[in-house]
Parts: sequence; C-alpha cells; structure tokens
Amino acid sequence: MSEKLTEERIRQVPKVLLHDHLDGGLRPQTIVDLAEESGYTELPTTNTDELTAWFHGASHTGSLERFLETFGHTVGVMQTRQALVRVAAECAEDLAADGVIYAEIRFAPELHLDGGLSLDQVVEAVLEGFGQGRDRAAERGHSIRVGTLLTAMRHAARSREIAQLAVRYRDVGVLGFDIAGAEAGYPPTRHLDAFEYLRRENAHFTIHAGEAFGLPSIWEALQWCGADRLGHGVRIVDDIEEFGDGKVHMGRLASYVRDQRVPLELCPSSNVQTGAASSIEEHPIGPLTRLRFRVTVNTDNRLQSGTSLTGEFAKLVDAFDYGWDELQWFTVNAMKSAFLPFDERLSLINGQIKPGFARLKWASD
Repeated sequence: MSEKLTEERIRQVPKVLLHDHLDGGLRPQTIVDLAEESGYTELPTTNTDELTAWFHGASHTGSLERFLETFGHTVGVMQTRQALVRVAAECAEDLAADGVIYAEIRFAPELHLDGGLSLDQVVEAVLEGFGQGRDRAAERGHSIRVGTLLTAMRHAARSREIAQLAVRYRDVGVLGFDIAGAEAGYPPTRHLDAFEYLRRENAHFTIHAGEAFGLPSIWEALQWCGADRLGHGVRIVDDIEEFGDGKVHMGRLASYVRDQRVPLELCPSSNVQTGAASSIEEHPIGPLTRLRFRVTVNTDNRLQSGTSLTGEFAKLVDAFDYGWDELQWFTVNAMKSAFLPFDERLSLINGQIKPGFARLKWASD
C-alpha cells in the first residue's frame, strides 16, 4: 500500500452503514437538552464532557449486559414526538457529514411508549426526523439516503406486532425488521411467529446473532428463522480452524455462511467493548476478510463506542494495513446486502460508490 489512509481521506469516500442503533448515536448535548425538557433526572451528569466520558467508560466493560444498560438513559429521553424527530434528524446529519451515503438505522418502537405515543406515532416521528436530517444535510452539500429497521426486543413478546408494523410502513421508509437484546436465554426461535409472518409477506429481516452467544445462535437465526443477514455474526469464526501451514478447515455452518454469501454486520469497536473480540488487531474481521466472507463494517452505537464509520475504517487500516481496495470491498459488500431493490443498489454502487473511490484512488497515485 503506497498511501497511509488518514481519517480525513477516508471521510471523503462514499460509505454504507447497515448496523447502527438510533438510541446508540445521540449527541451528548442532545441528551442533556432532552432530559431538561422532559424532566428526566437519572443522568449521571449534565456536563456534556463528563457525560461523554461516562458513556464510553460504562461501555468498556467486556459485558454485553452492562453495555445494554447504558441505553436506559438514551431511551429515557426519547419518549416524545419532538425528541424522536430531533434525534433522527441529527442522526442523518451526522452520518452524512461522515460521508455515509446510505444507512439503515434500527430502533425498537416498543421502548418509546412511556410518554403516551402509539407505535405508529413513534415510527412516523422517526421517519419525519430522517427526512428533516436528509434535507439539512443536502443544504450542506451532503447526499444521504436513510431508512429504518424496526427492532423487537428478544426478551419481550411483541415481535409479531412489531413485524406487522414494519410491513405496514415498508413503502414509506421502513426497510426491514430485527430482533435485539441479550442473546443468552433468549434464542431467536422464540420469535418464529414473527419471522414466518415476514417471510409470507416477502419482507426483509436481520437478526442479532453470534455476538455474545456462539454458533447455536447463528444456526437458529439462519436455519430456523431464515434471516437475510446476521447482526454481528462475529462468532462464526468459532467454526473455522486455521493451521500454521496456511491450511484452513471450515465447519459446515461456516461453509454455509460463506457459500450462501450471508452478510455479516460486523462492528469492530463494539465487539471489543462487549467482549466478543479481545482487540481490533485480534478481531475476527481479519480472517473473515481473508477468507472472503460477505463482511460489512458498521458502527453499532456511535455514542457508546465514541466512533464513526470513518473511525471504524481507520482502525482497520491501522490494524490490518488495509488500503482503498479493501475499504471499497467492504462498502460494495454492504450495498449489495442492503434491504433495497436490486436496481437501486446497483445504481448506488455504479453511480456513487465506485466513482467515489476511483477519484480518491486516482488522486493518491
């Protein structure tokens, strides 16, 4: 690689984000503002610098369960229509400023009902916010397309209801469905009714699997539930054995995932925080990329991880010496795997992503 890719350079290329939680990407000042407006008094501090540090510290415990506790505060201030519109608009603006041209942002409508909103009102507020954010980004010269995935909580019992909500709004910005939450003790097969409904409706869905829990979670998500993508899926590496002589043995599940080009929504920084990987340098994205699985790179929770998609790419460049070709490969993988019609995916790949990378690569030569 002839050029060391800096964050400034990486920010300029068109990027695609498939796995990012709305309640994991709030601006710290917005949390403070919304807490004051709503009377939420549980924040550990109202100093934005201290609050930022608190979120980062509370998220670096190596425990998925502890990591998930931080969302009590972000969700706590997202209980009104105005709050949801603001958070969604700022999300779109922040991503556009980072060079993201296409994003699928997920959130759980059932977590935003404490202020008296209905599920439909929650979804409509978020979609309105994304529209506002897209328009404000365009005024600054940034182009972004943002859709949403509706998430059901795997420990709750509303997945069929949320799946129906996703289908009801799929022509106006809802692109698919997801389940999230602690994996251990809550297998995806508890929600088969929702997944069977979605398949009958020809709807897309991804499943959080293979993050804190291993191969059985991935197997159930794919072979029982029929997931289109794997949210994280990082533990698929447990079914792969690499030998010192360069030979690789893959189990039947890993072979299936690679052969079927199942997209892996990998989130390097988040995986380190929750203990799914020991470090960026030791993250399974290295061997999974080398073995040409359908790898995509994502942020998961930009607030808790103190990251951006540019930042995730920069960490991988430092850890694995990746260049423009690898970053373009990750980006095209993500666009191929998006929950958009084929012609629209192809248009973004050939009309924006490949030309955008070509300009940067040409300028580097």
